[in-house]
This record gives sequence, C-alpha cells and structure tokens, in this order.
Amino acid sequence: MRISSAGYSVKQGFKNIRRNLLFSLASIGTIIACLFIFGLFYAVVVNFRAAIQKIEGSISISVFFDEGLSESAMELIGEQIKTRSEVNTCDFISADDAWKEFSDQTYEDPEQTRAAFGSDNPLVNSASYKITLKDVSKQADFVQFLNNIEGVRKVTSSEYTADSISAINAFVGYASLGIILILFLVSIFLINNTITIGITVRREEIKIMKLIGATNAFVRSPFIVEGIIIGLIGSIIPIVLLYYLYGIVINYIAGRFSILSSLFSFQPANELFSVLAPVTIAIGLSIGFFGSMITTRKHLKV
Repeated sequence: MRISSAGYSVKQGFKNIRRNLLFSLASIGTIIACLFIFGLFYAVVVNFRAAIQKIEGSISISVFFDEGLSESAMELIGEQIKTRSEVNTCDFISADDAWKEFSDQTYEDPEQTRAAFGSDNPLVNSASYKITLKDVSKQADFVQFLNNIEGVRKVTSSEYTADSISAINAFVGYASLGIILILFLVSIFLINNTITIGITVRREEIKIMKLIGATNAFVRSPFIVEGIIIGLIGSIIPIVLLYYLYGIVINYIAGRFSILSSLFSFQPANELFSVLAPVTIAIGLSIGFFGSMITTRKHLKV
C-alpha cells in the first residue's frame, strides 16, 4: 500500500470512530473491561503458580536404605537418583543429622536429650536421601523407580499433596484458556457490530468508490485501521490501570497482612508486566484486526 493510501486509511479510520463515537466507545469500553479482567486473572494466576511452585519445593521424597548398607552403596544410589531429569534437589541426610533434626523438633532441650543418649543414636538406620522434584505430577512414576533400586528399604512421599497440586495446576490451566477465549469472542462481537454500523453508514460512498475503480484493499483498509485503533486504545488503558492497582494492592497487603506477605511472595510488578503488557497489547490488536477483517469480508463482499 502506498504512503498516500496508508494516510487515507488512517485518516478515515479515525473519522469512522468519530462518526460512530457511541458504538466506538462501547467497543473500547468492552475491550478495556475484557482485557482488565484478563490482566487481573493473569496476575492472580502468575502469583498463584509462584505460590504453588514454592509449595512444590517443600514436597519431598525420602529414600531409606537396607540395614547395614555401606556408604559406597549409598553414594551409588545417590548417583542413580541424580541422573534422573525430574530431580530438582537430592540431599544426603546421615543418621547423625537425622537424630539431630529429630531431637531439635521433638524435645524442649535437645542438647540435654542427645547428651543423655551419649554416643548411642536411636536413629542409626535412618540415613536417607531427601529429594524434591521439578514437577510433582511425576512423583508417582519416580517413586516406582526408587522402589526398584537395589538397597532401598523404604520410600516415603506425599502422594495426596502432589496429586492435589497437579489437579489444581490442570484446573487453573484449563480455566485460563476458557476465560481468554470467552473474552476474545465477546470483544470481537462488539467490534463486529461497530464496524458493521460504519459500513452501513458509508454503503453508498463505498459503492461509488468501487465504481470508480477502488481496489478491495483500499475499501477495506479504513475499517481495519478503525478496528486496530479501537483494539490498541482498549488494550493500553487496562495495562496502565492494572500497573498502578497492582502496586497499591501489594503495598496494602504488605502493610495490613504482614503474616500473609511473609508466607506469600508477590511477583515484582516490572517482572509481571514485562510479559503482561506486550501480551495484552497483542491481544487487543488481534481483536481489532480480526474483528474488523471478519466484518468487512462478510458485509462488503469485496
């Protein structure tokens, strides 16, 4: 498209918006509302997933050995475990470390308790590997692998917790896709109505343009530009609103609910919006482009 044609399309696009100001504002408002809900949902999901990942990091699997197993055999088992791609951390806990940890958590005076036992360690056969996984949904298969290793006496894991987290992650993923699809379709519907009205108002003008030789692209382009402008405006405003609201909410929670903020770490705003901002603008532009493209193909018959 030549520069003059592009300039005409942009000029007519803005003129169409002014001409159908009420419907244009309705479309922009709808996109703002939809993308605001999308951004809000995205922020909640990102922070929720961060919290889930933190919980996943605390879900561990313990591997205990056959009585009398040599240290070299234990090290060999550890090497087998560490070769697995799903392993995040694999820490060896000696019998002495296990006894110290147990006494610290159980007795009011752990030092005195350990002194009373002297050199005797009641957990002498409790050396183990403490393992965390990158993805807890793979825990069942990994536990089966551990049980098949020679020299492993017992494997303990939080199967119910892992299954619950996997189910929550799956639900959040499907819910996210569903909400995004619904918002996308609603926005396209509104832009469709706005462009349709613009075409109706200019139908005679369009007929004359076609009679004097205007190309299909030349006729369509102002309406496509109109849709893109509406989508762009409708995507920038919710980003600005969400950015400031996100900071206000974080500061409010940090000030009023210090216990919650210590347990739940929010994602930094800059990190969150470095992804959310371009994605939201891309969605807004896509809504405007595809909504106007579908409408012009349907109603202009060019």
